[in-house]
Amino acid sequence: MEEQIKKLIEEEIRPALQSHGGDIDFKGFDQASGVVTVALTGACGTCPFAQETLRVQVEQVIRRSFPSVTAVKREG
Repeated sequence: MEEQIKKLIEEEIRPALQSHGGDIDFKGFDQASGVVTVALTGACGTCPFAQETLRVQVEQVIRRSFPSVTAVKREG
């Protein structure tokens, strides 16, 4: 499942964030807890709306495709 999550990030989430000067790096997936960990970089790393971006543009997309994912957390 980790590879599928990475593919979704690469194909759907990363292009959207890059179009706004940001980026995302997959850091890990804890299968036991269902938590995906990512790092927001570029403009997203310092944006005051980064938490909202994480919730709306990252977590919702991942959870829609992978219902077993319980949360997406930001590294750091």
